[in-house]
Amino acid sequence: MTEQQAQAVGPGPETTPAGGLATTEAPAPSAPEPTPAAEPTPVPQEASASPAPPKDRRVLRAVVRWTAAVVVFAAVGAGTAYGIAGMERTDVPGLATEQDGRWDYPTLTRPPLPSGSPRPFAEENAAEAHYADLRALLLPAPAGAADDRALRGEDGWLPTEGFLKEFADDDERADLRQMLKDDGLRHIAARGWTTEDGTHTRIYLLRFDTSVIVDDLAGRLAPFGAPGYRLRGTETSVADEGFANLPWPGDFPRWAYTESKPYGAEQVRQAYLGAGDVLAVIVQSRKGTAASVPFRQTVTLQSQLLG
Repeated sequence: MTEQQAQAVGPGPETTPAGGLATTEAPAPSAPEPTPAAEPTPVPQEASASPAPPKDRRVLRAVVRWTAAVVVFAAVGAGTAYGIAGMERTDVPGLATEQDGRWDYPTLTRPPLPSGSPRPFAEENAAEAHYADLRALLLPAPAGAADDRALRGEDGWLPTEGFLKEFADDDERADLRQMLKDDGLRHIAARGWTTEDGTHTRIYLLRFDTSVIVDDLAGRLAPFGAPGYRLRGTETSVADEGFANLPWPGDFPRWAYTESKPYGAEQVRQAYLGAGDVLAVIVQSRKGTAASVPFRQTVTLQSQLLG
């Protein structure tokens, strides 16, 4: 990777510091869902906002519930298609060296929105709904990674059982299965890959009817201090304290955990993003030790696509 490519930034007309978004005109991919998509239009340029106290209603509830402050950044730009620029290396604590272990992600572009639909955290979008195709909001695999075909599902939709396989305990899987049914789970879009060093990444995007449901579900899956449900291959997981030092581009809360020693043949890292009507679950595992740098990079980039 090169110095100018921090998170996953391709050549573009502008960049913004510390996880901001650089808006670029992008061609609109065809939307698989039936809602007609608007043609992408150039997006007015805006300066990236400096960190401010969280305004999101769910973020405020999360602060009270888990007694952990969540740093949010104001969303930048408006329109239907967006290019995303990642963080500069020197802006991220611990990631300022040239060879820091980051993966080579392609330049990211948000999919176009249906005509007249707002972004998920726009003022006029009280439901915080994602109107773009959920499958198009999945982070693409980095260069050189092998695709995990088992997560493709049918037409890009993963059955609930495919997601539940991540959890170790039969009783906990049964509890989650009923919980997802009661909460009105609409779709699961998933993507996975394995990089050359053996790190296996899985990303799941679960869509529900409202952000209130996601907030409640996230509180059960990701309570403060440790995950609420044990993933397969793990024994004891604790909060990843390193996330507190990273700039955060999302308008929504995040929770990250790492498996503590002693662990088995693999170490597992996991993160949960409560992004409006979408709950994102990100898992990385690797024989020996799972590196923190690509994990935090992956979580940050996925959050940018959901913002």
